[in-house]
Amino acid sequence: MRPPLGWVNDPNGLVFHDGYYHVFFQHNPHSPRHTTTHWGHFRSRDLIHWEMLPTALSPDPDGEDADGVWSGNAVSHRGELRTFYSAKHPGRWHQPVAVASSADGLAFAKHTGLLVPEPPDGVTMFRDPYVWRDGYRWRMLVGAALADGRGAAVQYESAGPDDLDNWTYRGIFLARAPQPLPGGADTEEGWECAQYADFGDRRGVLLVSAWDPQAGAQVTAAWPGRKADGAFAADTPQRLDHGPDFYAPALLHAPDGRILMWAWLWEARDEPYVGAPSAWSDEAGWAGMLSLPRELTLATDGTVRQTPASEVDKLRGAHRIHASGSGPAALGAISPTADVTVRLEADGGLRLTTSADGREHLDIRRDADTGDVVADRGGASLDPRTKGGSWRLPAPSRTAPAELRIVLDRSVAEIFAADGQTLTLRFYPIGGDDWQLHATGAAPYAVDAWDLIPLEVTDLRQHPEGAAL
Repeated sequence: MRPPLGWVNDPNGLVFHDGYYHVFFQHNPHSPRHTTTHWGHFRSRDLIHWEMLPTALSPDPDGEDADGVWSGNAVSHRGELRTFYSAKHPGRWHQPVAVASSADGLAFAKHTGLLVPEPPDGVTMFRDPYVWRDGYRWRMLVGAALADGRGAAVQYESAGPDDLDNWTYRGIFLARAPQPLPGGADTEEGWECAQYADFGDRRGVLLVSAWDPQAGAQVTAAWPGRKADGAFAADTPQRLDHGPDFYAPALLHAPDGRILMWAWLWEARDEPYVGAPSAWSDEAGWAGMLSLPRELTLATDGTVRQTPASEVDKLRGAHRIHASGSGPAALGAISPTADVTVRLEADGGLRLTTSADGREHLDIRRDADTGDVVADRGGASLDPRTKGGSWRLPAPSRTAPAELRIVLDRSVAEIFAADGQTLTLRFYPIGGDDWQLHATGAAPYAVDAWDLIPLEVTDLRQHPEGAAL
């Protein structure tokens, strides 16, 4: 999802309230540049039919959030939808926690003052509150960096089960020096968008978006572990997504018990770093989008797993390809929005060609030495401004077949492996809509492909009263 124009980054305030899934997001409605951040707003009853609603929160030029209403989350409590967000101000290095609330989920009133005005001692970065119900009380995490070089999530506790106004600092939930992650990344010195997924029996997963003080946004890490003595005892960190264009995931605890997750898919155009101005984005008039909704689970071995939300299956349309065999083969045409399942053995591969002459292509193949799945976008666009590179999904076995589901949406590929690992990347084909799938290598394969039906989105930004019909 994305609005037709403007800048999009972190999903915010994901909550089920009054019969709707609400998805807020960082948004500049006036420009495809990362400035004057607002909260955009979608909602849906079924994750298939969506309403695009008026901007929920905007900066107040004379207020605490004069430089932007930045990331946070939302909770539904006693008929009220309450949002917690980072208030950015040009005269302040940190981003204190501010609050706004709504009775109808459409119009929001900001509360006077700041909920958490100052960071704790020893903190050098402070932003992105996440509030959740933890037994008797509410808890809040805030992403942080510590003066000693550790990334951290610091925690607060409310005064009681119905109190969302009074918060007490309870120390560090988790802090770690940078630790390595697959693909050459690490957990960095600062943590943004800290989110906690509670799987019961004190088991949970802390999600953090790794922030480098010099290079900015990097990757997302998942720390499985257990709550203990008011803190979090974490196991070895895992890379949440193995691709280059996935960041700032946010959680929604659905009424059926599922933990859903959306993330920001940034651009891979001509910007020199994440969030920098882009001539290409200026031409297009938009930048950034949200991922598919994903279901997050925690395996008994501590592995964090992701699958497309089950509702995505309902978007499958015409069944374009059903093929199996060995060796190179042309498999047939698919839509630029497609859902593909593939079984690759040994050194098998799949090539998506997006130009009639075949020069423009995205390759997804097995590495014969390691068994890893390699996604290579080096030839995926004939536009010289696009970023290239290749990324790997680590293989649980060098010899076992790789079972993949690949969801394509023109410039997006979200790849899901059967073991719950994912790889998300952006690519920018300009060769037209004549997309073809080919089997590559000599190994056996099995492929199915379906067209995807577009999401149904009703634009109510100018007429919000229509949302009540």
